[in-house]
Amino acid sequence: MKKYLILAFCLFLSSLNLYSQKPNKLNSNQIYEKVQKLNFLGTALYIAAHPDDENTRLISYLANHVKARTAYLSLTRGDGGQNLIGPEIRELLGVIRTQELLAARRVDGGEQRFSRANDFGYSKHPDETLNIWNKDQVLGDVVWAIRTFKPDVIINRFNHRTPGTTHGHHTTSAMLSVEAFDLAGDAYKYSKQLDYTKAWQPKRLFFNTSWWFYGSEENFEKATKDNPNFMSFDVGVYYPLKGKSNNEIASIASSQHLCQGFGRLTTRGSQKEYVEFLKGDKPKDEKDLFAGINTTWNRIKGGGEIGDILYEVEKNFDFVNPAKHLRSLMEAYRKILLLEDDYWRELKLEQITEIIQACAGLYLEASASSSSAVPNSEIQINIEALSRNSEVSVIMESMTFKTDKLLTVVKDIRLENNKRQRFQQKIKLENMDYTDPYWLKKDWSLGMYDVNDQEMIGNPETPRTVKVYFNLNIDEHKISIEKNVVHRFSKRDKGELYEPFEILPRVTTKLKEKVMLFPEDKSRVISVAVRSGANNVKGSLSLEVPEGWSVSPKFIDVSIEQKGDEQSHDFMITPSSKESEGKLKAVVTINGKKYDKELVEINYTHIPKQSVLLNSEAKVVRLNIEKGGGTIGYIKGAGDAIPESLEQIGYQVTTINPEEINDENLQQFDAIVVGIRAYNTVPTLKYKQKFLLDYVKNGGNMIVQYNTNRRVNVGAPYELKLSRDRVTDENAKVTVLAKGHSIMNFPNKITEKDFEGWVQERGLYFPNEWSSEYTPILSMSDKGESAKQGSLLVAKYGKGNYIYTGLSFFRELPAGVSGAYKLFANMLSIGKENIKQNNKLKQ
Repeated sequence: MKKYLILAFCLFLSSLNLYSQKPNKLNSNQIYEKVQKLNFLGTALYIAAHPDDENTRLISYLANHVKARTAYLSLTRGDGGQNLIGPEIRELLGVIRTQELLAARRVDGGEQRFSRANDFGYSKHPDETLNIWNKDQVLGDVVWAIRTFKPDVIINRFNHRTPGTTHGHHTTSAMLSVEAFDLAGDAYKYSKQLDYTKAWQPKRLFFNTSWWFYGSEENFEKATKDNPNFMSFDVGVYYPLKGKSNNEIASIASSQHLCQGFGRLTTRGSQKEYVEFLKGDKPKDEKDLFAGINTTWNRIKGGGEIGDILYEVEKNFDFVNPAKHLRSLMEAYRKILLLEDDYWRELKLEQITEIIQACAGLYLEASASSSSAVPNSEIQINIEALSRNSEVSVIMESMTFKTDKLLTVVKDIRLENNKRQRFQQKIKLENMDYTDPYWLKKDWSLGMYDVNDQEMIGNPETPRTVKVYFNLNIDEHKISIEKNVVHRFSKRDKGELYEPFEILPRVTTKLKEKVMLFPEDKSRVISVAVRSGANNVKGSLSLEVPEGWSVSPKFIDVSIEQKGDEQSHDFMITPSSKESEGKLKAVVTINGKKYDKELVEINYTHIPKQSVLLNSEAKVVRLNIEKGGGTIGYIKGAGDAIPESLEQIGYQVTTINPEEINDENLQQFDAIVVGIRAYNTVPTLKYKQKFLLDYVKNGGNMIVQYNTNRRVNVGAPYELKLSRDRVTDENAKVTVLAKGHSIMNFPNKITEKDFEGWVQERGLYFPNEWSSEYTPILSMSDKGESAKQGSLLVAKYGKGNYIYTGLSFFRELPAGVSGAYKLFANMLSIGKENIKQNNKLKQ
């Protein structure tokens, strides 16, 4: 065996280290639990569609009580949802939700996987879902997840037999799982995957059911009573070593989904979970999902001897001095290295290495002097190595630095008890790719991300490529411990902090507005921010414009001395004389190489800092639009970019603090707009509604955008009942019911053409009942459904107008949809016809 055979293993594995938070330093209880997990050889895969679909109670129960290796396969990254904590939507929201899933798994003990499916928004039926997703690719990704994770047990969150009763993505996830259950073991299906893995046949498939799927607890009891396919078990168990119950852990895990508003109280006490057996080898013990499956070390060839050692460690574990087990652990490590089974060898080496490191009191860290660097640059790595236990001898023989190449530095230093060793090493980042999210590196479609690297598919994030391997000799046994290079620093108001070490472009640019509207053919100044990723950056900045548009100047010289500095440069853009739209692209050229990426940094306290590279571009739209009124008061709800969008077409928008609403300060506005889900998320509004309605009664216009229908009262002046009605097809035919209404004619004539080019959906949570005072303006429906007429309702109230709309303006305006702008301008202008006519007469 070569001196460092395990180094090859380490290079093969994707690191599971926590990139931007402090290292996980295990206490004795945690070490013992890791030993228990090391001694359980069983695997479970939970499958659903989105972040937050997973049942954290069951994942935590399997990971912490059963001790099974457990993962959640989410087909999407939740890109099509909404963000309650910030402005990020679509692909950036997918990055946040990916990290929130990883944060949840760090709490409940699971792992995380994905497919390449893009969450395109709400889907009513699997047929629609699979028409937008590439079924063959997503099914192949589920097969790949099964073949690489090798679950004994698969559990679906949703019912594959009830299409059309819930979100189409939900049912599709279950349907694909049922199909993949059989395909994964067939070597003739998706055979190219077998260049990287082996076929795998799971033992059994379950559906994680509950009374919710049956409409009531009574119906559920009838369906499950005396049905041998249904199993139940108590997941409310208490873990003395953790000081928490399984329910508490599950609550904390699900509370990581903060951008979806999932923060909640912890719960305790007995709680049952139910599963329905669907396929495979049915367990005889109805309370044990792994019943009849060998989950001991005897499961694998050569495992018996390892089990003899490790079961003894578990049985006689010393919580006061875990280091006493190091010799046994190192002997087991040596035997695991010799296992023929690749899957179990790699998994158990990873697990036992973490245990050995903790028992030895080893602290090993590789920290870069900065959080980022550019390709082909030289960086300094600060090394800290410390052994805090004298039970066995620890010698650091060498360190291997991995970039595009391997650099081994011989040290041959004994790590004396509790004596810190510090080193510095300079390395060059030759031929290194950027470390941004891998699924965003290529252009993607509405339904799919474009990832061709088979071994990358399913990874939750881009594996770190700059690593250090500490090659140690512990008690005459060689072991290599892998560490990602991080950036450790401190702030006086926050203390010690960790960030991932990123490889980023030499220069990035940012067009400050992502959608630019030109309501007239007048020239406009466009600002471009240029940020340096290294010292002494010099180049030429230019803008690429659509045909028929022009830009001045053609080029601007850029010179930035300090890394991280940012400059702003202005160009004059002249739009086309006719209505048109296209892309504006910012490019910096340095020594003939073009840099055309924007760096987006996402930095929330509950997830690691994320660096995302997107195309540095903006949509430009030349449209002929008229508007009435000029001053808008905006009450924010769950977060959207409509105020900025309205400012693009010349409105003066003021954000209104709900606490300060009274009968006087509303009179200054030509219209009041209430943001999405405001009545769901802003409790103060129900106390201020009387002032808003008085504003309308006295001649004001009020536009209320969609709210969910759960326990909410929007305080409309007349009866209005919200529903779950929605039209998810953004191309669904729109019929104008009130063709003569001013909202369709003033100041812009709205035609069928104005409903072209909408994105993601038409709208959601439409009212389905309303009083006669309202006029329904539009009718629309998804394929095969009845017409929905509640998307846009207008009522005269006193001297003013009250408008309720479920149309998805919060998606359409930021996307630069011309027709949506014209319709929104008409909504703001309602009642202003006479004012405009009088102004013309005065002229």
